[in-house]
Amino acid sequence: MLVRGKRFLITGVADQNSIAWGITESLLREGAEGLAFLYQPRFEKNVRELTTGIEGALLLEADITAPESLDAAFRTLDNEWQDLHGMVHCIAAAKREELGGSFAQTSRDGFLFAHEISAYSLLDLARRAVPLMEKSGGGSILCLSYLGGQRVVPNYNVMGVAKASLEMAMRYLAAELGQKSIRVNALSPAPVRTISARVISGVSEMFQKMEERSPMRRNVTRGEVGDAALFFLSDLSRAVTGSVLFVDNGYHIMGA
Repeated sequence: MLVRGKRFLITGVADQNSIAWGITESLLREGAEGLAFLYQPRFEKNVRELTTGIEGALLLEADITAPESLDAAFRTLDNEWQDLHGMVHCIAAAKREELGGSFAQTSRDGFLFAHEISAYSLLDLARRAVPLMEKSGGGSILCLSYLGGQRVVPNYNVMGVAKASLEMAMRYLAAELGQKSIRVNALSPAPVRTISARVISGVSEMFQKMEERSPMRRNVTRGEVGDAALFFLSDLSRAVTGSVLFVDNGYHIMGA
């Protein structure tokens, strides 16, 4: 029971195939006392159905681009729980037309949109979550990156640049929040069959290459990502911060 008695805020659940939901299942299995879900209005039906069996689940509807919406969600969280042990950032988006073709033709709006949703949102959420974590004596913030933030991946384009920004934001937060006993880390999973993955051109080829080239010759499941997240969200990682852990069956070590 690695997280018994702890409370976590989970963002980015869209449906049962979401990596955020895989992390949720791992937290439940290991004894999490409370789970709050920050979700987009368009996913409300899915989130409510998924969380029906979770005792005391706290549902927080919010628009990640609207500060007043986030303020209201965190006021509710503060009123209900008063403290927080961890936050999982599984939020990323880019305009479909930017995920393919020429990266040099990325639009200004497309560039700013990808960075606001995928990178700046980590700061926006962390700023609100930190006071709650301080009340519990510290905590863990975990975000999701991808290999495309460190290497060029065909068609990933502006999302790769946004993930690079996210990883550096994670490191700067880790340096700043360590004195408050708050750790900040990232997981970098292989592609998982999620709603977000479907919009990337050539994603089927990415899954095929994973099976052909990764040392373990198979794809990664959301449950495996969820179990890796447990390390960072539990006290097992109490001396680890500012790190990126690849969960990709070793794919990132291989040459072209």
